[in-house]
Amino acid sequence: MHVVTASDQSPRSLLADDDRVRLERFLADQAGAARVTVIEDGRLGGGAISLNLAVTLDIDGGRLAGRHACVLRMEGAGRISASIGKLREFVVLRAAFAGGVAAPEPLFACDDPAVLGPDFYIMRRAEGLGAGHAVTRSDAPQPDLARELGRQLGLLHRVSPDTDGLERLGDLPDCPAQETLAQLRRWFGDLARRDPVIAWGLRWMEINAPLPGAVVLCHRDFRTGNYLVKDGALTAILDWEFAGFSDPMEDLGWFCARSWRFRRTDREAGGIADRADFYAGYEETAGRRVDPARVAYWETAAYLRWAAVALEQGRRHSSGAEPSLELALTGRMLPEIEMDLLRHLRSTGAVMASAVDKVA
Repeated sequence: MHVVTASDQSPRSLLADDDRVRLERFLADQAGAARVTVIEDGRLGGGAISLNLAVTLDIDGGRLAGRHACVLRMEGAGRISASIGKLREFVVLRAAFAGGVAAPEPLFACDDPAVLGPDFYIMRRAEGLGAGHAVTRSDAPQPDLARELGRQLGLLHRVSPDTDGLERLGDLPDCPAQETLAQLRRWFGDLARRDPVIAWGLRWMEINAPLPGAVVLCHRDFRTGNYLVKDGALTAILDWEFAGFSDPMEDLGWFCARSWRFRRTDREAGGIADRADFYAGYEETAGRRVDPARVAYWETAAYLRWAAVALEQGRRHSSGAEPSLELALTGRMLPEIEMDLLRHLRSTGAVMASAVDKVA
């Protein structure tokens, strides 16, 4: 689910000669160039849903003449329910980039199956470290990084839903909490009744659902492991394949969920710093205050959504559609995710009670 650094590349080629020729012709036409040469630099690791191929484009003529280090992103063998598809992902990335978010610049998108088969797009390649366990390895907290990530999230949430292309994401939900709850019940199916932890979590969401509020463009997978860091500084925010319109606190809850702290559970903001640092950065740019009770609600939703995604990833392997050790192991993470959910529900009572006291 994330693009990582060149050290994770494999020399095995993904593009057949015929595919390369068709791709080069397509890109030459899109760039208004006399010729485009695609140099395959190897597959990038971390793509559990998408295929990420590092490529260098030599563009002869046109508006982008020169050499460009890029990433070609296309659908994997099995698409999961939460994924929005590569063409929608492209327009989200374009809107975020135009809004000043540190997202890789999107360059070209293609929905013609005659080129490579699956839909794909090409974006500029960013440098940096992406693996979550490596980013959180620092002995000292990284408050500056957390604050900058908060700022970037605030900028994303200021992108207008009326931005050209975002209509492809569908209508804005009237009540993101209720829509998410209904979606989770569909994803879990019969397990929503048979698994006591899942059933309890869904019931908790039902009882504690917040009233409708602001609805913004959300990343919906904004977490450690989905951004790149170089020399301690943020270089790019990646993996926009779950993006959609929702409650802005959903992205904050997802980022702070225990699942993405990579064993640094003491640093609640993505395993890198305190929530206060992340929240402060967000409030600098978002134009709204963080609502801790609302964040706690969406953190509950985060564990349930991650559980649903993990189960679906496991089924991609067990069904034979896409045999993969990584997918198989992801499918076996349910007990760990449920334990994180139980820990969260045990601790969140104080947050919810505090919010009630403030209202009273």
